[in-house]
Amino acid sequence: MDLKITGKWFFVGGAGSGFGKAVAIQLAREGARILAVSRTEQKLQLLQSSFPEQIEILCGNLFDINLHPEIIKRLKNFELSGAFINAGGPPAGGFYEINQSQWEEAWKTVVSWKIALTKSLVPLMRRHNYGRLLFLESVSVKQAVPNLILSNALRPAVVGFAKTIANEVAADGITVNVLAPGYHTTTAMERLFAKKACRENISNEEAKQSFENEIPVGKIGKPEELASLAMWLLSPLSRYVTGQVIGHDGGMVKGFFG
Repeated sequence: MDLKITGKWFFVGGAGSGFGKAVAIQLAREGARILAVSRTEQKLQLLQSSFPEQIEILCGNLFDINLHPEIIKRLKNFELSGAFINAGGPPAGGFYEINQSQWEEAWKTVVSWKIALTKSLVPLMRRHNYGRLLFLESVSVKQAVPNLILSNALRPAVVGFAKTIANEVAADGITVNVLAPGYHTTTAMERLFAKKACRENISNEEAKQSFENEIPVGKIGKPEELASLAMWLLSPLSRYVTGQVIGHDGGMVKGFFG
């Protein structure tokens, strides 16, 4: 399938590993150009070495809004086609494990920076009446996940934000959607295995199996599988899809609108 993105420019957050890296690689394979952002210089350089003519890198913390002007400076001379808005998530924990300062920090790391960055990216897209904004959130926006109270409480705020701005920018040719992944083979998932193993005094492999038991398809997903869906949502082919929360969870959400 021709996704019609050859030579188009994209922003990809969290590109050093996990979902961000998978999306950056697949975009590059389709001939796109990418500004890849991550906190880890070494991982970015390795990514760039695979596609030196297509990937530009910027090392920095997306949670720090002081980085955002540099992102816009790098992109302002190009027609920005799409943005994969993604970075690390909040720590795991239940209600009595999470203190007030962690709640306040999670607002910054889950919600606040995304609002600020989106406000800077939208004008770049409006200049040429086209754009794709894709937020990477979590299955927790559809169904609460045990011991992830910060994610359960705050990621739905991003959905409300995305749904609202989707209506406001639709006439400008800009779509806004949210991906809600379930369990995938990422470093964040490895941390959940370790935490569960420690809490229940079981092995990491047993912890992993307990997570897989929740998934109807029986196995944890791969970032590359989600990336293939993200690619379509970031392409011109998704013109008529906006304001949606799209799950990628192996069937684990039990509600009718999973």
